[in-house]
Amino acid sequence: MNREEKTQLLAELKDLFDKSETVVISHYKGLTVEEVSELRNNIRKAGAGFRVTKNRITRLALKGTKFESLAELFVGPTAIAFANDPISACKVCVEFAKTNEKLIIIGGAMGTGVLSVDEIKRLASMPSMDELRAKIIGLLQAPAAQLARVTKAYSEKGEAAA
Repeated sequence: MNREEKTQLLAELKDLFDKSETVVISHYKGLTVEEVSELRNNIRKAGAGFRVTKNRITRLALKGTKFESLAELFVGPTAIAFANDPISACKVCVEFAKTNEKLIIIGGAMGTGVLSVDEIKRLASMPSMDELRAKIIGLLQAPAAQLARVTKAYSEKGEAAA
């Protein structure tokens, strides 16, 4: 990688950290190209991103960002999952790690707060925004459906009496 490519990568990573709300850092040693592609596709489907990193350049890119405190985690074969919401990157990484022990989540951050592996797992267990919206819609529709059933029952009772 020449100097120009390193400068471009540094700028891309800095921009990525500035625009992201959540970052999940993992070690991926031993994952095949197919497994990394599967993980990347799953993360993309969830509306997040995934990138294998160059540790030295990533530590430089972290300087001056809200994720600066994560620099010490960039040792070994690291990759980052990043998202604008607090759940999607966590959820996909944790789900993938359950079925593939080669992906090891080592930490992360949300906003300016550092997340432990346990906190990332707790975030992953929370419902996504789409799931929450569906639940709210279901709750709002339930009383209307019950009212319709009651009204129908009264109308059928009235017809039977006549």
